[in-house]
Amino acid sequence: MKGMVSKEEGKEEGASVTLDDLKKKMAEFARERDWDQFHSPRNLLLALVGEVGELSEIFQWRGEVPKGLPDWKEEEKEHLGEELSDVLLYLVRLADICGVDLGKAALRKVELNALKYPVHQCKGSSKKHTHYSNSNSNTNSNNNTCSLAELSNNGPSEGL
Repeated sequence: MKGMVSKEEGKEEGASVTLDDLKKKMAEFARERDWDQFHSPRNLLLALVGEVGELSEIFQWRGEVPKGLPDWKEEEKEHLGEELSDVLLYLVRLADICGVDLGKAALRKVELNALKYPVHQCKGSSKKHTHYSNSNSNTNSNNNTCSLAELSNNGPSEGL
């Protein structure tokens, strides 16, 4: 979201920012500009997708990039931070408008993914959860695996 440059009042330098802080800040930002009328779930989702596209452009044609971006200029990292922030802010706003507690939903998703990808079966592997579920489709208390029917089934392209 372009235009949010000032520091949040009341936050110490280096203090953590919560999703709730961002949610409140985004609600205030939209309210001050009378933009709530435009912030339908559909409009926010399309804006989010656009920002993901802008984020993708930063990495396009670079090949694999090492962690920490050691070869990137400071301006490039700053631009990356801006685009990552745009994605985060639209995601937080979309969740708020849809009445989803994003923090709780994310923690639940991590728990579901832990069930989909048991450590003892998938450590060091990039295979999809369907590989593990096909080899053991029933709950087995001996190895902590469970069937996908027991989980929120989001399809083979979803998850971490």
